[in-house]
Amino acid sequence: MAVNLSAIKDLLLPGLRGIEGKYEQIPSQYDKIFTKHDSKMALERTAEMRFLGLAQLKTEGGQTAFDNAAGERYVYNQEHTEIGLGYAITRKAIDDNLYKSQFMPSNLGLIESFHQTKEIYGANVLNTATTYNASVGGDGVSLLGYNAAGTLVNHPIDGGTVANTPAVQVELNEATLLSGMISIRTNFKDQAGLKIFARGRRLVVPPQLEPTAIRLMKTELRPGTANNDVNAIMMTAGGLPEGYMTNDFLTSAKAWFLLTNIDGLSYMQRIAFETDLQVDFVTDNLLVKGYERYSFGYYNWRSIYGSIPS
Repeated sequence: MAVNLSAIKDLLLPGLRGIEGKYEQIPSQYDKIFTKHDSKMALERTAEMRFLGLAQLKTEGGQTAFDNAAGERYVYNQEHTEIGLGYAITRKAIDDNLYKSQFMPSNLGLIESFHQTKEIYGANVLNTATTYNASVGGDGVSLLGYNAAGTLVNHPIDGGTVANTPAVQVELNEATLLSGMISIRTNFKDQAGLKIFARGRRLVVPPQLEPTAIRLMKTELRPGTANNDVNAIMMTAGGLPEGYMTNDFLTSAKAWFLLTNIDGLSYMQRIAFETDLQVDFVTDNLLVKGYERYSFGYYNWRSIYGSIPS
């Protein structure tokens, strides 16, 4: 049923001091986690390649070792979803509304609705980081290295595996944060097993962990002790140059993530947000709708290190 007179009965009479219901929106957060890419296809695919491994010792007069294992290893899929919302409002509800400047028939909050929907879809990539999604494909495990059975098996590379999560999911504190930063630097490798320049750059936490993040990131001396030690978080493995951010749409109160300098978390925009409105010829109802098409996903697990303790 369209928005009609009964839905706005108090807006038909003079005497209202004002109208409430619209609030300041949370500033955009997804764009501080994901890299934006424009898309021209319904399904975007990214292939991860294996390049050459380590050079080999050569003896005098002996043969040079050849590495012919280079080539494609995994393909990551990202399929766009259609996002839409609309409403109808009757001609009488428009004509008789005395407070059109505050309750505009053509703007009942589509932009805000689409904005928050996008934040939820973006955060869902992190919220489900331990759940394998077969439609993504890739290396056969979830963003944090869990298989379809929910077992941590880490990410496969030629000749082994690499972890981007602790063996046991741990809560955020000084020791676990430092361990994650060091793990990114020491353990992250390419498909051939070569160490790569990987460093943590930003800590992402839910609102419940913001006080912890502040204590860890904002003190010059070692947090939580009476010792006069320097705060090693600020400098270990290059520190976290982009500090921390709070994401209001993380569903776990204990989850925390380290974004790295490796690109791999992706927001792909197929069709930008657009609106349209028209008057229905038969009913005289005003029809307003919005449309957008995009997807959130990933194509390189090295872009993140995380832990989602229960």
